[in-house]
Parts: sequence; C-alpha cells; structure tokens
Amino acid sequence: MKTFWIILLVIVIVLIAVFLYFQNNTIDITRYRLQSKEIKEKMKIVQLSDLHSKPFQKALNKTREQHPDIIVITGDYINDHGKNYEKMMAFGKELLTIAPVYYITGNHERRLPYFADLMEDLENIGFCVLLDEIKSVAINGTTLNLLGLDENQASFEDYRARRKGTFAYKDMSSLFGKFSALSGYKIVLSHFPENFEMIKEMGYNQYDFDLQLSGHAHGGQFILPFIGPVYSPGQGLFPKYARGSHGERPMLIVSRGLGNAEFPFRLFNHPEINVITVTKVLGESDVCQ
Repeated sequence: MKTFWIILLVIVIVLIAVFLYFQNNTIDITRYRLQSKEIKEKMKIVQLSDLHSKPFQKALNKTREQHPDIIVITGDYINDHGKNYEKMMAFGKELLTIAPVYYITGNHERRLPYFADLMEDLENIGFCVLLDEIKSVAINGTTLNLLGLDENQASFEDYRARRKGTFAYKDMSSLFGKFSALSGYKIVLSHFPENFEMIKEMGYNQYDFDLQLSGHAHGGQFILPFIGPVYSPGQGLFPKYARGSHGERPMLIVSRGLGNAEFPFRLFNHPEINVITVTKVLGESDVCQ
C-alpha cells in the first residue's frame, strides 16, 4: 500500500512538472491590427519584452516567422543578476539578422552595477539603445518616430516609495513636447504600463502620440479564470494594465513578456510575442468599386 502512494505521488509530481514546463515555454502570438492616416504602406512590428536573460530559441524562431519591419524590446532583457550575459548578446545578434532592434531599459538592467557597460555592449552588437531619446526612421514610405524612455524606477526603495505614494517620477513633459510635435506615426516605448495613466498629472496618455508599448507586469504572473491577472509590481493586486490593449489614441499595448524574474512560474499565462501590424486608413479612392 505504501508503494502505491509513493508511485502516485511521483506521478502527480511529474504531471505538475510537465504542466508547469508547458505553461512557461508555450509561446502565444498575439496580433494587433491598427490603422492610421500617417501610414503609407503596411508596417509590422514585433514586440519582445521581459526575457529576463532567457535565450529563448523558440522566441527567436517565432519572431523570424513574422517577417517584421522592426523589433522592439521593452525592457528587462537581462535580469538583475546578469545571468546568461554572453548568451543574450548572441541572442541579440540573431535578432538583428531578422530586423533592426530598438531597445529600452527595464528595472532589472537599471539595478546592474555595470549598467553603462551593458548599454555599450548592446549598442556594439547593433541594438538601437534609446535612453530618453527620440529616433525617427523611414519604413515603407512612413516616418516612424520612436520615443524610448529610461524611467529608472528600479530600486527596491523605489518600489516602497511607490506603494506609499511618495515616489518622485521623472518629469517627461519636455521630451513628450518634442515628440508630440513630430509628424508621422509615433510610438512610445515604456517599460512600465502603469505610467500610461496611473501616475496622475504625469501620465503619458495626455500627450499626442499613437501607441505605447510596455511590459513589466508579466501578465499578472497568474491569470485566474473569471478573475484575470493576479499581481503586478507597481500596480498591486488585480492590475489593470497587465496584458492586452487599452484606449484608442493613444493606445497602450502591454506584453505579458517571455521570461520570469524572481518568481519562476507562470500559471494560465503563456509567454507572449506581440505582433502589431499598422496599415493606412482606407479612403473612398482606395476602395475597389
């Protein structure tokens, strides 16, 4: 009888391990189709976020299958222990064989003591590193403007201050003022989705741009049936901005991310790659008669 229970326990443990493996390694492709009068010809963007030092070969293969015009990485590419550093550099080089890569920092990179060296290494492999910078590029006849934010909300003291409501957010108004004045399609890259609207008068959604791409929330880590995402640092329990799209213009799209940080498991919350296709708004002259 004792042997039976031991065998049953082993089977249960194996089944749980298999379940968790697939929960953490099955990648979902989430597609968004947007329109804008600023677009000349179709433009495809792949968003990768929160790899946390996981050189995910499956993510590389799936990104290649999308044939994107550009790839954006919205922070936490390397975790705060610098794990798999050289492997992530090699992974980045592979991404660059697919499309140009535009990168912003997350909280994990900002906690690294060799932050400046990391930024230099990423630039040296070919990433366009945007630290509170604007980059304008031509894609299929469209001027695409990217504002990459380095919000530096990284330390654990910062998290405590945010919970107390005493955190001093960076004033981005001057940068957004310059960005809003540009013509063309405008995308904000921000690691922290809550900064879109939840930081009161400093929220980004008050400015003139088309789309914000963010990560950080890991989809709430667990997504419970009928309840939704459970927890996100910076938003707390049952976070509003943990996944999906919010608003119209500006619109926020939040990636559930690809890797894990301190907590190693996801539940009903597969790793995710966002594929955003933006096309021109059809006028009467564009419609077949």
